[in-house]
Amino acid sequence: MDLQLQGKRALVTGSTSGLGEAIAKTLAAEGAAVVIHGRSEASARRVCEEIRAAGGKVAMALGDDAQAAEASRQAQAAFGGGIDILVNNAGAYPERDWFQGTPAQWGELYNQNVLSTVRAVQALVPGMKERGWGRVIFIASGVGTWPMPGMADYAVTKAANLNQAVSLAKALAATGITVNAISPGMILTPGIEAMLKGMAKQEGIPYDAAEMEKRAVASMVPNPTGRIGRPQEIADAVAFLASPRASYINGANLRVDGGTVPTVN
Repeated sequence: MDLQLQGKRALVTGSTSGLGEAIAKTLAAEGAAVVIHGRSEASARRVCEEIRAAGGKVAMALGDDAQAAEASRQAQAAFGGGIDILVNNAGAYPERDWFQGTPAQWGELYNQNVLSTVRAVQALVPGMKERGWGRVIFIASGVGTWPMPGMADYAVTKAANLNQAVSLAKALAATGITVNAISPGMILTPGIEAMLKGMAKQEGIPYDAAEMEKRAVASMVPNPTGRIGRPQEIADAVAFLASPRASYINGANLRVDGGTVPTVN
C-alpha cells in the first residue's frame, strides 16, 4: 500500500534510539523527509547516516526539553516551509510508585512528557493550519487508561497525552489536521531488553531472550498475543496514522499492545 507520504516533512521527537528511531526510519522509508531529534549528537548522526544510506531524506535538530523552541526552529528550517507531521515521542518512563517519587519529581516528569508536547504543538501546528494539512501523533501508553501502581507519575502523564490528543483534535476541527494517540504495550526496546537481562541476573539464570520474554509476559503484561511487541509494529501504526489514507481517524487512541489492556476503550 502506498501511504502517500512522498513530499511530507516529519519531526519525530526523541528519535535517536528505541521507538523514535524505528518511527523515523519507517517514515523515511515511506518517502517522508524526516527530522531526527534528541540530546545526543553522536546518536542523531548515526540515525541520520543510516537513513541516508537507505536512500532517505533526513536532517537533525538537537536539544533537550529546555531548548524545545530552538529545536522546533531547526526542524522547521530543515527542509523549508515547515513540518507536516509531528510525532510527540520523546519522554521519560521511570519506575516509581506513589511514595517513591517526590512532588518535585512528579512535576519534572510532567514537564518532560506533557509540557514538552505543548511547546512542540504551539511551535509547529500554526504552520500546518496555514497550509491546510497536518498530522499530530502522541505516543502515549496502555497505562494511560490502565494505570499501574509501580509507575504512578508516568501513568498520569500518559493519561494527559490521551486527553491532549482528543482536545487538540477538537480545537483543530475542519483545518485539515488530524490528531491521534498510539498507546503501546510493552515493546522490546533496548531499555526493555536491559530490564530482561537484569531480571535474569536477579533470578540467577543464564540470559535467554525468548525465555525471559515469556517470563515477562506471564508476570508483567499477560496478553492474548502471548509476547512483547516490537518497535517496528509501533512505527507501522504511526506511518499509517500520519498518512493521507488515515484522514477519517481523528481524536482516537489506537492501542498496539497485543491485547494487554483488558477493556473495550
